[in-house]
Amino acid sequence: MSAGPGTAEPPVARRGADPRELAAEVLGEVLGRGRALDACLAEREAAVIEARDRAFARELCYGTVRWLPRLQVCLDRLMTRPLKRRDLAVRVILLTGLYQLMHTRVPEHAAVAESVALVRRAGKPWAAGLVNGVLRNCLRRRDALEAALAASVEGRLAHPAWLADATRDAWPRDWERVLAANNERPPMSLRINARRATRSAYVEELAAAGLAASAIAHTDHGVRLHEPREVRTVPGFVEGRVSVQDGAAQLAAVLLDAHPGMRVLDACAAPGGKCAHILERFPEVAELVAVDADGDRLGRVRENLDRLGLVATLVHADACEPESWFDGGAFDRILVDAPCTGTGVIRRNPDIKLRRRPADAAAAADRQLRLLEALWPLLAPRGRLLYATCSYLPRENDHVLAAFLAKYPDAACGPLQYAWGRGTRHGRQVLPGEDTMDGFYYALLGKH
Repeated sequence: MSAGPGTAEPPVARRGADPRELAAEVLGEVLGRGRALDACLAEREAAVIEARDRAFARELCYGTVRWLPRLQVCLDRLMTRPLKRRDLAVRVILLTGLYQLMHTRVPEHAAVAESVALVRRAGKPWAAGLVNGVLRNCLRRRDALEAALAASVEGRLAHPAWLADATRDAWPRDWERVLAANNERPPMSLRINARRATRSAYVEELAAAGLAASAIAHTDHGVRLHEPREVRTVPGFVEGRVSVQDGAAQLAAVLLDAHPGMRVLDACAAPGGKCAHILERFPEVAELVAVDADGDRLGRVRENLDRLGLVATLVHADACEPESWFDGGAFDRILVDAPCTGTGVIRRNPDIKLRRRPADAAAAADRQLRLLEALWPLLAPRGRLLYATCSYLPRENDHVLAAFLAKYPDAACGPLQYAWGRGTRHGRQVLPGEDTMDGFYYALLGKH
């Protein structure tokens, strides 16, 4: 559905922009240029002054992308002829209008009228009648549209057919539940800074502020807010007492089990959540080196560490090329949070459904294996390397470990016997939604 990246500068929403206008601009970038939804929205949402309007713009953006396969099935049924490529703005407005009618409590008359007004403001007055007719037909033909959705893989599951097939092949007993979890709204999950507070005290603080929260299962410092809110309004966030991090991602520091005096490497460290958690949990490590190839994202690591009052050695480099940055001092612990397709975090990044292609898992697996092979010589004897992905596709997980173990006889996978997830041949997999967590894979390698 993406037209691929373009070269023009993205339009910037004006101060006080209408939330529907902002959403249309963002979705135009996502669908037209293949840009990441979160980054594109972050660039623009400050143009909407009122917090309530910002929340509505985010709802329109994330909701439309989350249900886009279903919405597109409906749009195809409601159009007598497809829109031209140059009319992306009209298509986006139709999709957001359908989303409002089918998945929100926005009054029907408002969803239709505001969509018509929006297409006029977008410089497409010729499409006002089209938008009005399509959206009103949606209301009149609900039963026929529901039948069309039920008869279509994309319509029924709200996933591209190739991804639905890949999920079924990987998890034949769980695949429909996994896809349903991918379509859910993600919880707002927090990690308490162990240096600054306890979980029980923080939950009491939240309760005193009128915020309901629960402990995240299988974590020592995880808390889930029952109602999400803007991150800077979360008690203790600005002061560094709490960070946003999913419960499954919080398992990494526990598995790594760093001891005082150890040297630790966090490869592919951005945006720094796991790096910070390691330092919070194991404050007496000798040094933590955080490497990332993306300079801008490495800057986010610095920002997170500064907010939390933590210190690490940051290295702007490709972890696959240690000859350019490794100082010769072996690491006792290495975390390889490998770049992957992100299938386990689709509920947080629904545009993954649009931006991924069938060949991407194999390409990611090649990169993941190169990372392991490049970093393995840096691990000290009797050290531990923790391999992690936020994917549930075995091609990026067990298959990568199998290929690596076949080539390195001094490597062995340690058993991961825990109450979370399910065991695989070489590691342990949390599927999306299990115990409110994202999908994550972990495997622990020891060096003889």
